[in-house]
Amino acid sequence: MRKVLQTPIKDEDLESLNIGDVVYLTGTLVTCRDVAHRRLIELGRELPVDLKGGAIFHAGPIVRQKENGEYEMVSIGPTTSMRMEKFEKEFIKQTGVKLIVGKGGMGIETQEGCVENKAVHAIFPGGCAVLAATKVEKIEDAQWKDLGMPETLWVNRVKEFGPLIISIDTKGKNLIEENKKVFNAKKGPILSKINEKIRFIK
Repeated sequence: MRKVLQTPIKDEDLESLNIGDVVYLTGTLVTCRDVAHRRLIELGRELPVDLKGGAIFHAGPIVRQKENGEYEMVSIGPTTSMRMEKFEKEFIKQTGVKLIVGKGGMGIETQEGCVENKAVHAIFPGGCAVLAATKVEKIEDAQWKDLGMPETLWVNRVKEFGPLIISIDTKGKNLIEENKKVFNAKKGPILSKINEKIRFIK
């Protein structure tokens, strides 16, 4: 069954999700990356967008302005979520955001923030930025345009945006960290075999 999250997202919408689950998002998705996080957390500037029960996307989109003045999404690919790690726990607490989407996983601080405030992080597959743009029905608003196109808070109305792979759930599970343990356990024997074959290399 196709799991679709609808904004505003409630705590109970997330409680049944587990790492590795694939979901889609319908509703409002706001692009929000480095500088917006810094303005809120380090500079104490209030965000011009209400994120309570909402979803953000760590992304630097390409946007085109049409003749009528409206904006059109051309490409919207994820940027590395780990860059926001030092801000995300407090960001979740202050904004009430429920879904954070980006590229790659996030660390222990975000993990704690997701448990304490009932939120999840999800990975959007890289290399699908143009396809992702087709899921943006309309750009409804643009805030902090002084930051330039990649850092602007683009408020998008999306329909079944995804696939989104849950990487941190509300129970504190972290898909990337768990996978690292599995991969590292397998790495030792494999490296031993490789070293036997190339031991002549100094």
